[in-house]
Amino acid sequence: MSFFTMAKISVQNLLKKPATNMYPKKKREYFKNTRGAIVIEIDKCIFCGLCVRKCPTLALNVSKPEKIWEIQRIKCIICRNCVDVCPKKCLDTNSNYSQSVTQNDKNNLTEVFKGA
Repeated sequence: MSFFTMAKISVQNLLKKPATNMYPKKKREYFKNTRGAIVIEIDKCIFCGLCVRKCPTLALNVSKPEKIWEIQRIKCIICRNCVDVCPKKCLDTNSNYSQSVTQNDKNNLTEVFKGA
């Protein structure tokens, strides 16, 4: 590649808009069907346990007498089986990606939600 070809490409790149987003200033817009993390509206939940039975990785645990719904984020593969089977439609996925996990965090990734 000659000097003039490289110079031409460099000038063209200087005049174009940036190829990346300015992250802290401009947040990323996610696609409509992006699979983020499972979220629950605990007030709507009837603690029937259908989501637990459909979960292929056994990431969910429901206790009807104590009204507790648990999810182990490290096990969840966001397959949406629990979302599809929920009779009250209290489960959904948000469009944000989940946080990365270190080895030390693996024990602290069980989220517990208590119903009223």
